[in-house]
Amino acid sequence: MSLLWQSIKRELKRLASSWTALIMMVVVPLGCALFFVSLLSEGLPLKVPTSVVDLDHSAMARQVTRALNSTELVDICQKDESYEAAMEAVRSGKIFGFFVIPENFEKDAIAGNAPTLEYYTNLTYFVPGTLSFKGFKTIAVTTSGSVAKAKLSAVGVPGDMIMPLVQPVAIDSVGIGNPWTNYSYYLTPSFSFGCLGLIIMIFTAYTITIEIKRGTSRQWLATAGGSIDIALMGKLLPQTAVFWAVSLCVEAILFGFQHFPMAGSLGWLVVATLIFVPACQAFATMICCLLPNPRLALSMVSLFGILTFSFAGFSFPVEKMYGAIGIFSYLSPVRYIFLIYINNALNGFDVYYVRYYFVALLLFLYAGMLFTRRLKKSCLNPVYVP
Repeated sequence: MSLLWQSIKRELKRLASSWTALIMMVVVPLGCALFFVSLLSEGLPLKVPTSVVDLDHSAMARQVTRALNSTELVDICQKDESYEAAMEAVRSGKIFGFFVIPENFEKDAIAGNAPTLEYYTNLTYFVPGTLSFKGFKTIAVTTSGSVAKAKLSAVGVPGDMIMPLVQPVAIDSVGIGNPWTNYSYYLTPSFSFGCLGLIIMIFTAYTITIEIKRGTSRQWLATAGGSIDIALMGKLLPQTAVFWAVSLCVEAILFGFQHFPMAGSLGWLVVATLIFVPACQAFATMICCLLPNPRLALSMVSLFGILTFSFAGFSFPVEKMYGAIGIFSYLSPVRYIFLIYINNALNGFDVYYVRYYFVALLLFLYAGMLFTRRLKKSCLNPVYVP
């Protein structure tokens, strides 16, 4: 215990003497959390800039335009006179889609000739493109129903029979887990944990490999009595305590001040976070053992941490990825804290149903100890290759 305490005091002195370390450990994670909270404060992007190409200029066409502009999803910020002009506006990034009302729209609708309404959306930008598509489709379906009602009424169908004919099946859509359709409830905690995990891995890899680069690794081991395990514990425990405090502050921001939904147990999410921090440290330690070089270790953990945002399942389901890519999602601690948060906070599952994700996080702690002998050998013979 005395050797461990000596190693801890050595690391505390190093951390206290470096403002860069404190900024990296405290300011950057909290800043990332506040950034995502403010960026997604509206929850769902509304009033996506779009256009209308009105080739009919009739009363019914103006009614469709007003209906489009009254929806909360799209904003008719301009009106174009041709398909080419609207498409050029899409290419230039001024709008994310446009709605086309064809010539003789009102005339054909009254005559029962089934006019065609067209709408185009730019799905290069997935969220605004999807929202404009949803808004356009809603108005197109509504307009189609209005035309059908007018036609049925014109042929003498009683009013109480029109709606069952126009919409024989009523649809009641219920959002499970996130009925508010709030992107922030889903993405902000996910990205906050992802950034925290990335910072933990980078900082852990840096503090371990910098001993080899500066030639202080032998002194580091000597302080721990030659034990690489005690040396690693003495170096990482102070960092763990700081990252624990930071992670709890992030959760206080999300669930305390911002009142993010918590359908399950906040206590179990806190426990998962307390395991998540050393799991990320253990993963970075394993990389340092395999690649005891600052440049290679930092490059590897940075690359893996950045790619985690793609293959952890935040925006695309892992089950639909190519197998060679999807397998990397199970090698990241961020994947499991993400699943615990989704199933606990949003879906309200009992901890029994997410127990395997806790076990997976605990296994990372064991993985970090597999190759420590290799790291000890590198520390005893520090060779820095730039």
